[in-house]
Amino acid sequence: MLEGVKNILFDLGGVLFHIDYQRTIDAFKKLGITDFEKHFTQHQQNDLFDAFEKGNISSSVFIKALQKSLPDCSDQEIIIAWNAMLIGLPQEYLKLLEYLGKKYRLFLLSNANEIHIQFVNEYLQKKLSIPSINQFFEKTYYSQEIGMRKPHKPTFEWILKDANILAKETLFIDDTAQHIEGAKQVGLKTHHLESNSAIISLFPGITL
Repeated sequence: MLEGVKNILFDLGGVLFHIDYQRTIDAFKKLGITDFEKHFTQHQQNDLFDAFEKGNISSSVFIKALQKSLPDCSDQEIIIAWNAMLIGLPQEYLKLLEYLGKKYRLFLLSNANEIHIQFVNEYLQKKLSIPSINQFFEKTYYSQEIGMRKPHKPTFEWILKDANILAKETLFIDDTAQHIEGAKQVGLKTHHLESNSAIISLFPGITL
């Protein structure tokens, strides 16, 4: 899998940061949106969530849109429900990134929104005294900042050009099948990791 690889492009949620989409679905059901999974899951989402992930709308607009269905809920209640899916990041994963960073160029590509990015970095600051996940990568690509999402082919093409890396020398690791298929379209080497499974197992022989 690593033969000829010079660069590794990581997904964030489900690969490095453990997540559970059902927790957010359940949280919004408790608030009053009983069919939340019709609007948002790991594999599909409606236009509101798509626009938020691409940075086309602000956190405030996103929250207010949800409050149309939940008029009695505060901003903070919405944020807590939205962040419920975010579980945590094992400290040994950061040690793995430090190790891999000495051998490969590391990049991050995540379909991530402003609220979740803030939560992840606050988690790292409070739990591990680390300012930001970004410090472990040469460059990070968040859909909210670049205005593009996985699994679309132009997203991968743009990142390869921006990072000045070759697809045939780059391993992409993600937990969503359609993202893997999108990456294959541009010639990236890929590994489909089962959500929240131990990424360290992909790199046998490493002692952290």
